[in-house]
Amino acid sequence: MSDETPMRFETRAIHVGQEPEAEFGSVNVPIYQTATYAQPAVGKPKAYDYARGGNPTREALQHVLASLEGGKRALSFSSGLGATTTLLLTLKPGDHVVLADDVYGGTYRLLARVMDAWGLTITTVDMGDLDAFAGAMREETKLVWVETPTNPFLKVFDIAEAARIAHEGGARCVVDNTFATPYLQRPLELGADAVVHSVTKYLGGHSDLVGGAIVTSDDELIERLTFLQNAAGAVPGPMDCYLALRGVKTLGVRMQAHCVGAKAVADFLQTHPKVTRVHYPGLPGHPGFEVAVRQMADFGGMVSFEVASRDEAIRVSESTKLFFLAESLGSVESLIEVPAPMTHASVAGSPLEVPDTLIRLSVGIEHPNDLVADLEQALG
Repeated sequence: MSDETPMRFETRAIHVGQEPEAEFGSVNVPIYQTATYAQPAVGKPKAYDYARGGNPTREALQHVLASLEGGKRALSFSSGLGATTTLLLTLKPGDHVVLADDVYGGTYRLLARVMDAWGLTITTVDMGDLDAFAGAMREETKLVWVETPTNPFLKVFDIAEAARIAHEGGARCVVDNTFATPYLQRPLELGADAVVHSVTKYLGGHSDLVGGAIVTSDDELIERLTFLQNAAGAVPGPMDCYLALRGVKTLGVRMQAHCVGAKAVADFLQTHPKVTRVHYPGLPGHPGFEVAVRQMADFGGMVSFEVASRDEAIRVSESTKLFFLAESLGSVESLIEVPAPMTHASVAGSPLEVPDTLIRLSVGIEHPNDLVADLEQALG
């Protein structure tokens, strides 16, 4: 391959920032399990002085994540919420955040019950209603927080329009790209200022790590976030970075399998008499279908559906054999949950409250026919 030929996504996922180790030729990035670094002279470290400030394993992960999202710089964190908190620390008391009306419960909890005491205010809005969205902007709005597809209703919002509204109001636009991953959607190319990930999910992909990341090309934001990453200290350990690097290598092939499985599951659920509604952006009747076709390469591995009652939702979720009853998502194994008492318990009584009849599926990479058969027996 010539220097002028750009590497495709799957190739970059394996090679960017992951050259064979110089001394022994290891094809895997080593786990630099160290807290500090010997310095040849006082105040003159070779590359790093202390592991909170930098680590070669972390740097390799940051390099490849920046490449996959099409950003100038990525910064890794100890969790998705660690990344979110650090990004919110770029704001100041009195600033206002416009938030999508369907987001991960932990994001809402952080803004409404932690950062509120610090002086941030929020407005939730349906970002699919562009007039209402624009009307939620204030003079003090400094950040627009978008999830698309959303958690757990899988709403799809137009990222380019969200970025336009944010920028016209003098705010930055941040997109949580956890559900789509850069394999399916690259918000920076659509005008977003930064992308946030829970690396725990699809990027890691194996339910064996907790991590987060921010990717941006905004030089001012890079400078501030780099300072805050070290100063606030929510950094990942080298083992988690190593596991994330391993997971990212197969992101492309895994996302293809997730998408195939989710489509099969959604098609099945749409025809089942005990299912009252299916939320999946790949269905032509989904309100965000046309936007998803335009800004995503495929529709992802998440499916949510509703049944007649809370008791039925619990019964179904406790009856599957291949879908493990567990929080989290985006891994090779399929997971099932009832968001209201689980991942979204923190939004109970808020504008983001979800019905207790809703079931969320993270469709893994098992054979789709086996997953459909498991849901069929669970639904009865």
